[in-house]
Amino acid sequence: MGFSVSGSAVLIFVAAFIGFGMFYTATANSFEQITDARGAQADNTLEQQNTEIQITDVRYNEAPASGDYVNVTVENTGSTELAVGHVDVLFDSEYQTGYRSAVGDDTTTDLWLPQETLELNATVSQEPSRVKIVTGPGIAVTEVL
Repeated sequence: MGFSVSGSAVLIFVAAFIGFGMFYTATANSFEQITDARGAQADNTLEQQNTEIQITDVRYNEAPASGDYVNVTVENTGSTELAVGHVDVLFDSEYQTGYRSAVGDDTTTDLWLPQETLELNATVSQEPSRVKIVTGPGIAVTEVL
């Protein structure tokens, strides 16, 4: 065997080693991302299973001078801490913005703990026939007026 055969064998071995290293790195990263995604999905599912809300009161008030408004009282009956900023409000399937919210008497907090009551107050143009509240984890409750 001459130098050319030995040199070629070393070159092929080095190329195979580099190729395997690149393949292993790509495969390991992919498996890690899949494992992380499955863990996040399991966490989200657990959060959804532990989230429960209940509309306890809906009141429509006519106020000719300042506009009609709806007061909605929602209780966090689950065991998950919710964010007030992630709560969506729909009246007759119309998304509401600019509503006022308070957890208990605190209008500045964004934390809605289990067994606490969230008060929502929204100005409307007419009395809604249905109110829907959706939480951050995707749990929703609907009340027909």
